[in-house]
Amino acid sequence: LHVRSRRQRQMCIRDRAKGSNEEAYLFQKLIRTAFRSNNVDHCTRLCHASSVAALMETIGSGAVTAPFTAAEDSDCIIVIGARPTENHPVAATFLKAAAKRGAKLILMDPRGYALTRHADHFLQFKPGTDVALLNAMMHTIVEEDLVDAQYITGYTEGYDALRDSLADFTPETMSAVCGVDAETIRTVARVYATSKRSIIFWGMGISQSVHGTDNARCLISLALMTGQVGRPGTGLHPLRGQNNVQGASDAGLIPMVFPDYQSVTDPAARARFEKLWEIEDLNPDPGLTVVEIMDAAREGDIRAMYVMGENPAMSDPDQHHARQGLAALDHLVVQEIFLTETAFHADVILPASAWPEKTGTVTNTNRQVQMGRPAFDPPGLAREDWSIIQDLANGLDLGWSYDGPKDVYEELRQAMNSIGGISWERLEREESVTYPCDDDGPGTEIMFATGFPTPSGRGKFVATELVAPDEIPDAAYPMVLSTGRMLEHWHTGAITRRATVLDALEPEAVASLHPREMKRLEIWPGDPIQVSTRRGTIEITARADRDVPEGMVFIPFCFAEAAANLLTNPQLDPIGKIPEFKFCAAKVERAERQAAE
Repeated sequence: LHVRSRRQRQMCIRDRAKGSNEEAYLFQKLIRTAFRSNNVDHCTRLCHASSVAALMETIGSGAVTAPFTAAEDSDCIIVIGARPTENHPVAATFLKAAAKRGAKLILMDPRGYALTRHADHFLQFKPGTDVALLNAMMHTIVEEDLVDAQYITGYTEGYDALRDSLADFTPETMSAVCGVDAETIRTVARVYATSKRSIIFWGMGISQSVHGTDNARCLISLALMTGQVGRPGTGLHPLRGQNNVQGASDAGLIPMVFPDYQSVTDPAARARFEKLWEIEDLNPDPGLTVVEIMDAAREGDIRAMYVMGENPAMSDPDQHHARQGLAALDHLVVQEIFLTETAFHADVILPASAWPEKTGTVTNTNRQVQMGRPAFDPPGLAREDWSIIQDLANGLDLGWSYDGPKDVYEELRQAMNSIGGISWERLEREESVTYPCDDDGPGTEIMFATGFPTPSGRGKFVATELVAPDEIPDAAYPMVLSTGRMLEHWHTGAITRRATVLDALEPEAVASLHPREMKRLEIWPGDPIQVSTRRGTIEITARADRDVPEGMVFIPFCFAEAAANLLTNPQLDPIGKIPEFKFCAAKVERAERQAAE
């Protein structure tokens, strides 16, 4: 890791959210203390960074305000831009049970999916028009005086400006934009606002957009104006996917903040961590995000990279660009359990441990801190990740002396007020503990009953305007490409594609199209097709899927042999710095025709 550029020493690290809180904490501590850099990021940048940005801006916390189990107490549930039956199957069981009990289930998504069978309303809106739909709902709530005026007065600020901004967002006008009829928009707005207890769940369909932060701002405003937060059965829940996305974010794997979302630009926060880490002059400048890191590597400004468990050669947008960045590095260290597409580029591979082979804690989407215990020993030369990180730190003269994950966790408690009341011994005794909580007290599942951790103590309304996707379909690229996960394969497939049972269920890369779209293109299911964008072309097998709207092609990004992210747009949300994975202009052709031409 002692790598020096011809101009300056530059180092960055990337982590994933499948490891423990202790590993995440040590990982970011290493780069900030050894290299005095904040160029540290993880997979939330490709998932929910814009959601976190909006939540921090408006209510002062990036965590969910209620667990998904709160659906048990809800009268109305909105799910937008998420497919829980595929990506969050445990949460989906609670949503289906709530619908069976009689709760109103409202789904909003450009694509249909299994959960729509349980829904009272399914709003299949045009891709990229979330703000139009949500502002039209809020317009209805204001126009029909369905707001919770008492809650707005007591707990919020900025409502008048928001109300004025909604004047032009009538359902009739926005219907032409989003493709949902005006009366349906009004109906679901009334149901949400007038239900005693309403809750909103969202996923990467909301966040992975150049206006992802605006999408999340709309959802937060919808909850605040109706007082649907801070009570059982109410709240805001961006569904996290990997087992420790929440915990990795909490532990500081974000370039702008230390653990517990304390800004690196805040002198008091830097002083706190300089004292805790017994070091001087921590870097006060926010670091680069994952896509910016690849840009900098390609330009030669980043000369070395340390990647633990992340697979940017598959997960980053515009993969030609990302892989060029990896190839341009002077030195790449990859800590992994398999030889992934990223590890293929590495100069050094450090054999890591899988989750059943280690001790540590994770914090799930519900803010539940849980203990993991090893069921197997790591094979061969593989080691627990915290131990590898400590050896690297001591090779860089940091003098760390942790005896194990328990020691790291106790330091993490000093760094994070949110888990300060949760001891290691308690986690060994109990199944899980929800933060925040006092010493030995019950965890707090429903947050913000009496206000918000903002400077004013109030939730903040933020108005939004219509912003088009970065790439609009045209004559050359007339369709919309959207990407995502599938039930059988997780994320980039680094683990599940190696599971023979799962790979037998979905062994082949497929692109899903509506049957009428296939007929128009003279394509049959099983035909080889070529999908092209302005960044490249892949060959893939066509699959008929009535849940995909006409004019769209959907490709899972788990197949290395037809990598969807060779095609995706790296354009970023200006605030959340998250790429626009869900929308770019594309064209689809029969592979034989293309070859003949």
